[in-house]
Amino acid sequence: MRKIVIDPITRLEGHGKIVIFLDESGGVENAYLQIPELRGFEKFCIGRKAEDMPLLTSRICGVCPVAHHMAGTKALDAAFHVEPPEPAKKLRELMYCGYIIYDHILHFYYLGGPDFIVGPRSPPEKRNILGVIESVGLDVSKEVIKHRAYGQRMVEIIGGKATHPVCGLPGGLSKPLSEGERQEIERMASSSVEFAKFTLELFHKIVLENTEYVDLIKSDIYSLRTYYMGLVDKENKLNFYDGKIRVVDSSGNEFEKFDAKDYLDHIAEHVEEWTYVKFPYLKRVGWKGFIDGPDSGIFRVGPLGRLNASEGLASPLAQEEYKLMYKTLGGKPVHSTLAYHWARLIELLYAAERAVELTRDPEITSKDVRNKPGEPGEGIGVVEAARGTLIHHYSLDENALVKDVNLIVATVNNAPSINMSIRNAAKGLIHGGYVDESLLNMVEMAFRAYDPCFGCATHFAIGQMPLTIEIYNSGGKLIKKLQR
Repeated sequence: MRKIVIDPITRLEGHGKIVIFLDESGGVENAYLQIPELRGFEKFCIGRKAEDMPLLTSRICGVCPVAHHMAGTKALDAAFHVEPPEPAKKLRELMYCGYIIYDHILHFYYLGGPDFIVGPRSPPEKRNILGVIESVGLDVSKEVIKHRAYGQRMVEIIGGKATHPVCGLPGGLSKPLSEGERQEIERMASSSVEFAKFTLELFHKIVLENTEYVDLIKSDIYSLRTYYMGLVDKENKLNFYDGKIRVVDSSGNEFEKFDAKDYLDHIAEHVEEWTYVKFPYLKRVGWKGFIDGPDSGIFRVGPLGRLNASEGLASPLAQEEYKLMYKTLGGKPVHSTLAYHWARLIELLYAAERAVELTRDPEITSKDVRNKPGEPGEGIGVVEAARGTLIHHYSLDENALVKDVNLIVATVNNAPSINMSIRNAAKGLIHGGYVDESLLNMVEMAFRAYDPCFGCATHFAIGQMPLTIEIYNSGGKLIKKLQR
């Protein structure tokens, strides 16, 4: 049996490799995404002071520290039996909007977007941010950098630091927002609305007006019929910061809706011996293996998962784009993995619109930003990280020291689907044993759409970035090796 190894995979956060097994005819028998590094961050936290958890867990990843910081803070709210004041909740959500803005811009322009803006079959040295700059022009690139900086500045103003915020406390936040700071954030958020609109126009022009790209998005090789999960508000509209966890089935019907504290009644994790990443599934359906459809308990999270699980967006411009996506791609739910890119840009617009709305809320500069915590216990905090539903679960002893930690991160929730997406893409693209670099990149596009973060999923990095492809014949002999 021939084996093709892509190690490491590229344009993602963290490290991993794809192993593709070919049969005697040169077709794909199976493919796996393997994460060989140990995931052990939870163990580092045992015995730590509870109030350190939002700071420690934000160090899991430099890409989504705000998500870990806020999930940890919300877990401490629950563990100390304290409800933050409304102004504190609004400030937390405003900071979160800044995080979504800079993170979604990062993925579209730096990581996933080059496959479309530059082209999936373009030379690898062009499929990066430099190739994007060459394609869209220097002026656009300056706007990309500026608005990513705006998102980080919004986080810095409220959170104290642009990358690893320090503001979260059980029961609220460490400081209120001044009027001058409010005005600065409003200006940046308003500019981000215009930049999100421009980015969607760019997506329409480059992707949606290209029939080859649209056919690729709609193709079976990039499609999975799964369940979908995301946080929603009381009207089932998407919410990044708070709400209930809603699950819809592959036909779009509500399957479950539950409070964050009850997640263990609904979600379990399966283990495979060939990877350190676990595979979550819905308990009511059960683990049936790497299959999709109504008989599979596998669900998807993240931008497309959230839009499919919600009944709309609570901001006017994003809601119109939301309706257009479903009209264009054949109705709801959309099962195309590559549609994650469009969904991500819709969320970018929503986050910017919501940030403007929050900056104009009369309570946003209130001094009432913290309530006194109670006695320590057990707490669960859930937010929507850029990559999907993020769960922090802490158990504290009587001295408010951490006894137990469980983290289910967005990429872990998507791990079963990422493996199936890679397998299906490989089977649809590789025939007769023919493989070239551009085909392998199109296999990688199947995982890249999820914007996975294996730094979060495994909490360990190998510290190097080689790219090696090894091809073996049916006798297991290495016949070709390509290395970057």
